[in-house]
Amino acid sequence: MRIGIDARLINQTGVGRYIRNLIENLQEIDRKNEFVLFARSNDFDSVKSSIVNLPAGKAGSKWSIIRTDIRWHSIEEQVKFPKILNKEDLDLVHFPYFSVPIFYNKPFIVTIHDLIIHHFPTGKASTLPSPIYWSKILAYKYVISKTAQKAKKIIAVSNSTKDEIIDHLKIDPNKIIVTSEAVDDKIVAKPKKPKNIKFNKFFLFVGNVYPHKNVETLIKAFQKLDDKNAGLLFVGKEDYFYKKLKQKTNEIENIEFMDYVLDDELAWLYQNAVATVCPAFMEGFGLPALEAMVNSCLVIASDIPALREVCKDSAIYFDPKNPEELSLKMQKVLENKTKYKDLVENGFKRSQEFSWRKMSEQTLKIYENTKY
Repeated sequence: MRIGIDARLINQTGVGRYIRNLIENLQEIDRKNEFVLFARSNDFDSVKSSIVNLPAGKAGSKWSIIRTDIRWHSIEEQVKFPKILNKEDLDLVHFPYFSVPIFYNKPFIVTIHDLIIHHFPTGKASTLPSPIYWSKILAYKYVISKTAQKAKKIIAVSNSTKDEIIDHLKIDPNKIIVTSEAVDDKIVAKPKKPKNIKFNKFFLFVGNVYPHKNVETLIKAFQKLDDKNAGLLFVGKEDYFYKKLKQKTNEIENIEFMDYVLDDELAWLYQNAVATVCPAFMEGFGLPALEAMVNSCLVIASDIPALREVCKDSAIYFDPKNPEELSLKMQKVLENKTKYKDLVENGFKRSQEFSWRKMSEQTLKIYENTKY
């Protein structure tokens, strides 16, 4: 087969990690198929360096790269991208993100990571006038619905997301295959202490602070703690929501923000935190919880399907609408962390069941079992 992979988001957070690991592992496990990557010029060199022994421009190469300077969520994507794809005579295309050109009429599969925008629109972060913003939300819903209908197969990153796709997009369950995400080796490598860590003991939150992440409940719970020496550390790229959160918490003691950390620094934070707290109302998968478990860090998680699916019996669960309950459980961990040693050990064992290699092998099977 000649298979295309849309790699335009390869250097973005989240889905970029998914794409990078998929490409890396496919090179190791597949010797039969040809792959064509579609990447932006800004990412071309990094994509090229990720391909082992790529003979640039030579016919017959198992891997090739096509410069594709088309932004996702754009009119260009809908109009111009199909023409670029059609030139490559592909048997199958994998779109690892829902932003798919709906006028592309050849066989494709799509990975849907979550349907969070169906529940938690981020209109507050938009600089667009309200009518334009909501028209974009309608466009998103139309595109993802059409994409799900036209795709030969849909990959969901969790059973929780699969259930959402069935419920909201009305898709036949047999068309959806679950392949779980995993943790990069770099986040388990030799840990390195970041500079300017002020706390001897701290709770950790990793990721964005969009509305569905429910960080307000975490902050209320933190403020109720009896132990005023503990810190709360947020790790995530600064954006509209992080700026707003910093303003709101400016006068609250012992809350700190780290805009960006290297993978080995993130490993140190997980390994030295009192616990990682995952308070979200909704998740597609719950990668920070898995990253914490692989680093033998205790997880305190909201009682929602995706986090139950990832953590199983390896986390302390709480009602995400109840800051008092969360605060009580955080306080108990501060008072006697060793009491939860079995949960940490269970979490590490559970984390070993996930791997990017396994995900890539499952994805390759989907490619090969898809009629084109």
